[in-house]
Parts: sequence; structure tokens; C-alpha cells
Amino acid sequence: MTTNARLRALVELAEAGSVRAAARKLVVTESSVSSSVTALSAELGVPLVERHGRSVRLTPAGARYVDYARRILNLHAEGVLAARGEADPEHGSVRLAAVTTAGELLIPAMLASFRAKHPGVVLRLEVAPRGRVWPLLAEHATDLVVAGRPPDSLRDTCVHAVSPNTLVVVGPRDARSGFDPAEHTWLMREPESGIRATCELMLLRQDIAPPLMTLGSHGAVVAAAVAGLGITLVSRQAVRHQLESGVLVELPVPGTPLDRPWNVVSQPDITASTRLLIEHVLADRQLGWRAID
Repeated sequence: MTTNARLRALVELAEAGSVRAAARKLVVTESSVSSSVTALSAELGVPLVERHGRSVRLTPAGARYVDYARRILNLHAEGVLAARGEADPEHGSVRLAAVTTAGELLIPAMLASFRAKHPGVVLRLEVAPRGRVWPLLAEHATDLVVAGRPPDSLRDTCVHAVSPNTLVVVGPRDARSGFDPAEHTWLMREPESGIRATCELMLLRQDIAPPLMTLGSHGAVVAAAVAGLGITLVSRQAVRHQLESGVLVELPVPGTPLDRPWNVVSQPDITASTRLLIEHVLADRQLGWRAID
């Protein structure tokens, strides 16, 4: 009989890359991991792993099945949260994921406001690039995502609330004199960042190929712009203080400003505790969210 323990052993083996690392993560013996995966292979009737030198790796069948195993485990965890939340929403749990800029700009006020009125709800937050947070929702590993527009590949999602977000090009004050976007270094976010993809498309449409510098976070990009290392596309809200103080200025680039509102997104079915959070976000006008018309 398939059990969560067997599925978890396979998932951890796939993610950790070895039986030893998976056993360490699960705090079990290596033989326990091997036995679980062997039993799962026997139940399915196909080999899920194969020897590769001194280690093991997933077979094509194993690589295919592990995605289902991950979703089954996440759905089970979601079901547990849904059942407990339905019985007592004020003492349930909500799992959130947010893209980096939203995690720095919007999430702290949102969670602080919610916790003040619903202190019994356990909040779990993961902040990651766009390429990471949307798979979390698709795999039922999170209840809510706060990010830009959901990708077209992600079906059957529900957008509960939106908040204004304007993207502008900014740079140090001296960049304004004789400004030419093709002559400046563009400070870019990590490859999985949604704002990087937007910036690359904007540069492509302008038919320019300026020098690029990649930095690992929103904060690093802003700091580099303040230090005079280049210019960047960024949320106007995120650099409001720098613009007001004059250490950064908005720069005229065709196609900007860009309207890219934030979204609060979930799967169609949500837990009672998640519903509490959504209702609170919409009710607290100071947070700046509104329901979809």
C-alpha cells in the first residue's frame, strides 16, 4: 500500500540527489529510504531508481512519477489544513508565497495587520523569484501567492485582490543629462525574476543591447543604482524614498511607465483560514488592495 512515508522518501531522494542525503533530511536510516523506494517500485510495477556508479538516480518512470508524488503529498498537507481550518478558522494555518519585491514591499504590513486581528492563525511565508512561487501554487505547496499576473500555463487559479504597481526606469541623478538608455549599464535581477523578463522584453522592443549587470536581489539592484553603477527597471513604490530624497531619478524610456499590478492568487478551493486572510486584506483599506471588479 502506498504511504506518505514511501512517497516522501522518493521525493527527498529526487531533491537531495542521494540516499544518504535523503536519509539525513528525513532523519531515518539509509536502508529505510531504500526500502521505501523499492516497495514503491514493486507496487507500481516499474523501477523508479537505477544504479549510477556508487549512487542512484531516477529512471524516466521515476522522474515522471515524482512530480505526482510531490503533488499527492502537498494535497494531503493541504487537506489536513483545510479540515483543521474548517473546524476552527481562527486557529488554522495559511501558507503564503511571494515574489521578492512583494515580499519586501507588501507582505510585512499585510501580515502584521492580519496577525493583530487574528493572532491564532499560523502564518508560513516563502519569498522567492517568480519562477519558484508559481510552481508552489501549481503543486499545492502554498495557499496564496502574492505576485504579478499568473502565467498563462497555470490554469484554474483565482485572483482575489489587486494592488497598483507601476514600473519605472530609475538611475542616479547624473544619468538624466543627455540620457540614452543604450549607453548605460542596466542592473538586472536574477534570471527567474518576472521584472527581469519584463525588462529584457522592453530592451528587445527598443532594439538596443546595452551592457548588463546581474545582481541577486531587489535590494542589491536598488543599492547598485544608488551607488551609480547603472540604471534599472523597478517598482516605483519600492524606490519611493530614494526618489523623494533625490538619490534616484526617473528616466524617460519609451514604453514606460508600465502598469503591472500585484495580485493575490490561489487555487479555486481555499481553506477557511485562507479565506479569513483574503477578507482581511480587502477590508483593511490602508493595505491598498481591492477586489476584482
